[in-house]
Amino acid sequence: MYDEDELADIREAREDWESETRDPTRERFGERKDRFATVSNLEVDDLYTPNDVAGVDYEEDLGFPGEFPFTRGPYPTMYRGRTWTMRQFAGFGTAEETNDRFHFLVENGQTGLSTAFDMPSLMGKDSDDPLSDGEVGKEGVAVDTLRDMEILFDGIDVGEVSTSFTINPSAPVIYAMYVALADQQGVPREEIRGTLQNDMLKEFIAQKEWVIPPAPSLDMVTDTVEFAAEQTPKFHPISVSGYHIREAGSTAVQELAFTLADGFAYVEDALERGMDIDTVAPLLSFFFNSHNSIFEEVAKFRAARRIYARVMEEWYDAEDDASKRLKFHTQTAGQSLTAQQPLNNIVRVTIQALAGVLGGTQSLHTNSFDEALALPGEEAVRVALRTQQIIAEESGAADVIDPLGGSFFVESLTDEVEAEAMAYIEEIREMGDGSVRDGVLAGIDEGYFHREIQGASYEYQERVEEGEEIVVGVNKYTMEEDTRPDILTVDEDTQDRQLERLAAVKDERDDEAVEAALDDVRAAVEAGENVMPSLVEAVKAYATMGEIMDVFAEEHGTYRETVGVV
Repeated sequence: MYDEDELADIREAREDWESETRDPTRERFGERKDRFATVSNLEVDDLYTPNDVAGVDYEEDLGFPGEFPFTRGPYPTMYRGRTWTMRQFAGFGTAEETNDRFHFLVENGQTGLSTAFDMPSLMGKDSDDPLSDGEVGKEGVAVDTLRDMEILFDGIDVGEVSTSFTINPSAPVIYAMYVALADQQGVPREEIRGTLQNDMLKEFIAQKEWVIPPAPSLDMVTDTVEFAAEQTPKFHPISVSGYHIREAGSTAVQELAFTLADGFAYVEDALERGMDIDTVAPLLSFFFNSHNSIFEEVAKFRAARRIYARVMEEWYDAEDDASKRLKFHTQTAGQSLTAQQPLNNIVRVTIQALAGVLGGTQSLHTNSFDEALALPGEEAVRVALRTQQIIAEESGAADVIDPLGGSFFVESLTDEVEAEAMAYIEEIREMGDGSVRDGVLAGIDEGYFHREIQGASYEYQERVEEGEEIVVGVNKYTMEEDTRPDILTVDEDTQDRQLERLAAVKDERDDEAVEAALDDVRAAVEAGENVMPSLVEAVKAYATMGEIMDVFAEEHGTYRETVGVV
């Protein structure tokens, strides 16, 4: 963007500035630190100039919003058309309680629903399973059968709202329930909108919620992609999730690289199934973390779009713009929240949310200030939602597309993040002899991802312990305080009420129809057929979550068994 003579003049001028202006001031007053770096420990210089972006080709590397390579945004008008979807995570106790929270959020201006499930539901267990005792409804809503889904969305038209489901091993069952609910409400399947997390590769890399081994888990994910393409084209069957990779302790670069690698692995599996790239790719969505280093996060989001666009075109021969346009949801960093001085979390969340907006996110969840302590209370949830609304309506951040584009610092950091992320992706591809999918599966088996994340997490914690990384209220600016404020608690009788409903459903349903439906699921699994049609019929017969997931465990064994843990 600058000719060589201009760059030479700028280099010379910078050298003069350093020697005549900066250095004397530095010698007299010093600087706050010997070294400045992002949260991910990428070192940053004190000043950036056109020389730091001399290699940037505007049309090839940046372009315009809504055009390849989408660095500056996936859509032409971005938030000048409409703001991002404000999608606050909600779920606790029984379906009735979560339905109340859904209505509360909608009444306060939320524009999309996001569902949290309790641990038994996440792990494919029924509430009456012995392993579920004490966990029912504790960290999300308990969903055992279609009856719970009916209550969860009572008074909510699934044809009018976009709903996200944060669930993975048992995601196909929840998806089947939502499709069945749409059928009940008379909503055409092609009209339902939402997102299923359903990212099993990430589970084996970071979050560690699994039932069956990686390869058959991947088969189930691809079943949902194939079914969605045919039946629910407005519904995203996967949200490829870097969020949990970052929460496990990765750097921003690792989060980006491992997330995109997982996405490319799903693409390759669907292509092997015989699907067309321009059918598969538009169904994918992504889910990223937004941490405290605002410029690093903006650079990460911009680099993500550019890498994705280029790889989809060059490696997978995508032709449609929709196949090259990376769309993502952002959640502020849960691991950054502190139990100490919890109101400080409001400031952290605001910075992180602003980074997501400046980076061009399509939807956003802002954590509540009390989430380091317990499930968020209503006041904390309202503040979190109002944070987004203030950014959207009062800050001006939504008025200009890619407002940090062209910043010497941000463009340089975007290039650095892109280069380091691509180096990881190429390494994973080499592990799979040219296949990203096989490289990811090999990396899971060999512990590659665990080692990389563990090393980054340990290095970060060392910096915190040594005071190199400041966490306000934890290792600096501390105070004596009561860290046990009033928090939301789940009623002790929640489990009893859920068990009563589950027992009632089992008494009322047609047991022969349930067995026949489960046999159909079993037959589909054994034949290697797409399981989604049989899952929809099984949930309509009120087969339970646990009964359905047991079919898959019977066929494939559990992952704990395959790695020698029982």
